[in-house]
Amino acid sequence: MRLPLPLLLLFGGKAILGSLANKAFLSATAPVLDDEEKFASYMPAHLRCDACRAVAYQMGQHLAKAEAKSHAPDSSGFQELSESIYTDVLDRTCSQNWQSYGVQEVNQMKRLTGPGLSKGTEPSISVMITGGPWPNRLSMTCFQYLGDFGEDQIYKAYRQGHETLEALLCGGTQGSCSQENPVPREEL
Repeated sequence: MRLPLPLLLLFGGKAILGSLANKAFLSATAPVLDDEEKFASYMPAHLRCDACRAVAYQMGQHLAKAEAKSHAPDSSGFQELSESIYTDVLDRTCSQNWQSYGVQEVNQMKRLTGPGLSKGTEPSISVMITGGPWPNRLSMTCFQYLGDFGEDQIYKAYRQGHETLEALLCGGTQGSCSQENPVPREEL
């Protein structure tokens, strides 16, 4: 049996609406930011571990791309970069726009989200706030790590693997992700 198009649309629309009636509607609200999260020039303490992990990820990604473009493999077959190149790459990493990062609320806790940050248990729908102070804060955090550790030490850690780089930047007793460091270090 073939139905004329208007009847087919009517029956199809009822079927779609009927199936939607059986589903719960999802809603999400944007995170409510406090004054520190809105206006401070530094990364708030409760977001520093996420920021550190984002910086480590971006440094690793940029260095890996630069090594892939290099044509001088070392004895292990990897493309080792010269000091001038990895220094430039790390500087450009910190100078990038950081627009793909933002903050969202997960289980009533604000978290940075973006490339390289694990999703963990996320709600099925959420709102992420990007732009505003977040890109500048991430850039400043990145440059702070360059100043604290230096390009040579960061590149050496990167060459040992992402976990080593993240441990250098974020771990240790004074690191942003340290359990022993509940008091924020100097404002970034």
